[in-house]
Amino acid sequence: MSVTQCKLGSLLIKDHYGEVVEKVCTYLVEHGARALGVLAKETGLQLEQVKKALTVLIQLGHVEYGCHKRGFVEYSARLDRILLHTRYPSYIYCAKSLYGDAGELIIEELLQNGHMLMSEVVSKVWQRLMEVVEQNKFVEEGTVRQKCVDLISTHFLQRAPAVTNNSELKEGSATPTLTVPEEEMYKIPKGMAPDSKINIRKRKLSETGADENPLKKKKTEPAIDEGIYWGVNFDRFHQYMRDQVIVAAIKRRVDENAAMIVQTMLRISEVTTSCLADVTNPVATNEIFEALPKEPAIDQSTLNQYLKILVEDQTEFVSKYSTSGGGMYVVNIYKAVKELCIASLGSTVQERFGQKSYRIFKLLLTKKYLEQKQVEDFALIPAKEAKEMLYKMFAEQLISVQEIPRTPDHAPSRTFFLFNVNADQVCRNILERSYKSIVNLFLRRNHETQNNKRVIEKSQRVEAIAASLQSAGADDAQTAEIEDMITPAEAAQLKRYKDNISKLEKSEIQVDEAIFILKLYLEYSKSC
Repeated sequence: MSVTQCKLGSLLIKDHYGEVVEKVCTYLVEHGARALGVLAKETGLQLEQVKKALTVLIQLGHVEYGCHKRGFVEYSARLDRILLHTRYPSYIYCAKSLYGDAGELIIEELLQNGHMLMSEVVSKVWQRLMEVVEQNKFVEEGTVRQKCVDLISTHFLQRAPAVTNNSELKEGSATPTLTVPEEEMYKIPKGMAPDSKINIRKRKLSETGADENPLKKKKTEPAIDEGIYWGVNFDRFHQYMRDQVIVAAIKRRVDENAAMIVQTMLRISEVTTSCLADVTNPVATNEIFEALPKEPAIDQSTLNQYLKILVEDQTEFVSKYSTSGGGMYVVNIYKAVKELCIASLGSTVQERFGQKSYRIFKLLLTKKYLEQKQVEDFALIPAKEAKEMLYKMFAEQLISVQEIPRTPDHAPSRTFFLFNVNADQVCRNILERSYKSIVNLFLRRNHETQNNKRVIEKSQRVEAIAASLQSAGADDAQTAEIEDMITPAEAAQLKRYKDNISKLEKSEIQVDEAIFILKLYLEYSKSC
């Protein structure tokens, strides 16, 4: 991992969990796996502080532990998991668009807490919904439970590994083995079905009486799903987001009907296809036709025409697998991701170096290896301009040079210099710059907040007082008098601050979308 990624990880942990947790996590990221005693000594923190910090990080999945060959337990940070914090708003938005407010709150709770019991998640989400629901309306607990079951059935949630009853510590091992059987990964616990009449909230065994000792804690029954914890399946969310990007690309290239057909193909095979599979499972034409939405209606002949267009398109997003059953088709995930990545790289080149440089970049991608004279001729660019653009992009590591000597002495006058684009190398280069951009945006957001700290705190106090007056039944005049404590200059400063923060947050989301495509391509190219 690069220095920039380590810095971003530290900023994210500090922003969400405080300085103590950040100090422990940063040390693990920079120095690798370490034992508990070493962590306490090197970070200068108390042993209890380190233990609590590790508990938080393990609960969230940011740190994992294992047994060293000498027998002691060591802890290591998962930087790739930490960096996913920048994508949390996208996960929550996906859940909201698919499963409504209940789905949004379920994912939000699990992202904040790492792993939770299903009964605990449902109870918390139900209570939050009841707090904001309008008067004379009631949200059934079974409705929230149904949304949770839907998220599990579509694999957006999965069981967290746990210590099974039959598992024992290995000989000489100081850590338990956490596992979850594959057949139980998405199995709903007993009593948690949406139509279940069992009260999932913990029930008190004894009621508090007048003669009961108040110092004694109230005993509660264990939850009906005790020991079965659930967490967010990030790979499944990435698969859904990848599919949405592919569908959007088809929509831009062809039209909405073609995008709807590809979306249907992806939806049919989304649960059965592996997250990093090069192609989806084959889908028959009749199966696609039956799964298409009723509106807008597409008949069989129109569907066949669209499939033919998609198959013959040069991007090859869709291929014909076989002719059986009226024709079977697959979506070429790897080719689609590669095209999207190259489009993102080309856009970066065009923004930084202009249209002519972009033309040269696309030419090298198509022709592979070209000499400077060939680049000038094919791109129709004057020699001086072409030379300047080539060497600017070479200095930025966007293109590479392959030397082919004609004599053993490698004399420049007797050597061919061929320019080419190494997509993987360029992708890593742009990815690193993207992470640096997010770090800069994050630091700028903190700087804006620090500079406007006084007016922000004042605004929060005024809002709290106004809210308490409204809840106490105060009239509008009293509330307006409190709100007038914010002067016009402070209101303008506050508005300017909110506008700047909104722009920075939108920029972070846009950069993270580019990071998602670039990392996805590198994962596919590594597995191929």
